[in-house]
Amino acid sequence: MRAIVVTDQAAGTAGMTLVERPEPEPAINDVVVQVHASGFVPTELAWPSTWADRLGRDRTPSIPGHELAGVVTALGYGTAGLSMGQRVFGLADWHRDGTLAEQVAIEARNLAPLPGDVDFAVGASLPISGLTAWQGLFEYGRLQAGQSVLVHGAAGAVGTMVTQLAREAGAFVIGTGRAADRQKTLDFGAQEFLDLDNDVLEDVGGVDLVFDVIGGDIQRRSAGLIRAGGTLVTVVGPPEARPADGLAIDFVVESDRTQLGEIVQRVRDQRLRTNIGNVATLDDAVAALNPTGRRKGKTIIRVRP
Repeated sequence: MRAIVVTDQAAGTAGMTLVERPEPEPAINDVVVQVHASGFVPTELAWPSTWADRLGRDRTPSIPGHELAGVVTALGYGTAGLSMGQRVFGLADWHRDGTLAEQVAIEARNLAPLPGDVDFAVGASLPISGLTAWQGLFEYGRLQAGQSVLVHGAAGAVGTMVTQLAREAGAFVIGTGRAADRQKTLDFGAQEFLDLDNDVLEDVGGVDLVFDVIGGDIQRRSAGLIRAGGTLVTVVGPPEARPADGLAIDFVVESDRTQLGEIVQRVRDQRLRTNIGNVATLDDAVAALNPTGRRKGKTIIRVRP
């Protein structure tokens, strides 16, 4: 099969190459999925799991990508809940070969059914951004109707999901970003926008929840904007600040079939929009994942036409 591989962390995405790799075999509880579309997170090549397995052993050349949508073509021993020929989407294991390939072996529990009226490209755009938003807001942030949420990076793939899910849950949403992000942030449902380059962050009134994808000084300053007892949720490592009498939580997103089902149903009901920027073929994947300008939404690779 054809696949994108990486062998050198220092080379970054520019070091990606399209090569022939052996077709994967399903392990116990696995399925093999014929990949129709794959998503990629730009920070993946900085993750230790891209370069080593769970025992710390080198696993290069490795196939990056952890989001996929496709069709089940093989079932491993003991696999339950999925069937041959079924359309699926989901989140691949961090420490195994990923989804920028024509096929991938993946634990069945990491996949959910993809309804026939949802395009494969849309399905592949949902797992990381959708699950990150869902888990950060509702599992770790304990968001309730009537609360206020400050969303950093609100025009990004995660931020647009956070904004929409928080609005649907009855929250007041303030989105942040650069000046060029204003209209997009508002279009995705934020009620207010704050330009981090030109506005004063501290002008934001007390909020109940901060959803942070930036870290550093922005995160530290944001903790002081949270009402007593509120929550700071971050996905960029251990929090550097904590709200008064509140919680500061960092987390790594995990696959969840039920949550994936909730997310894709909202897409079908037009309650949730994806934030897809560029869609490229596997042949053009290396160039697409090395853009010359700023990314405008999530890049999706269509592995099959």
